[in-house]
Amino acid sequence: MINSTSFLIVLRFILLVLVQVLVFNKLNFFGYINPLVYILFLYWYPIKQNRTTFIILCFFLGLCVDTFSDTLAINAAATVTIAYLRPTIMRFVFGVNYEFQSFKLNNSTKAQQFTFLALLIIIHHLVYFTLEIFSFSNSLLILQKTVVVGISTLILAILFSTLFSSKKE
Repeated sequence: MINSTSFLIVLRFILLVLVQVLVFNKLNFFGYINPLVYILFLYWYPIKQNRTTFIILCFFLGLCVDTFSDTLAINAAATVTIAYLRPTIMRFVFGVNYEFQSFKLNNSTKAQQFTFLALLIIIHHLVYFTLEIFSFSNSLLILQKTVVVGISTLILAILFSTLFSSKKE
């Protein structure tokens, strides 16, 4: 029997892959801005779940997006990187509360949620565009794409987080 948390994780996985592949991979704002909203899976994943399962799920998430995007495992590499670094990022953003696992993401401040999401997106995009361009002579282009696509991804991720948040104010 599958419990409600597992069902929600699977549902988010499937929906984020479908939205990324069917909607956002087809959009190119200003010719090159392509938001990567599937990163929300890493943001929404429960904190107290098994880390190994999380990293494996993130690998398959990236691989699914790569399969439909024809990007040769770049998404998988970037997604696994931030899945591995997620506890360090959470320790940095949430401090002592994360160490004792005594909090939920919905109970943290908006500034902490924004910082956490922004760091996930920046690190993902930095790894993604470094692997895509794969040339340190184009470091400025890597940074430019990281910032521009990162801002568009952050705006859409905040929009989706507000629309689909379970906490009602």
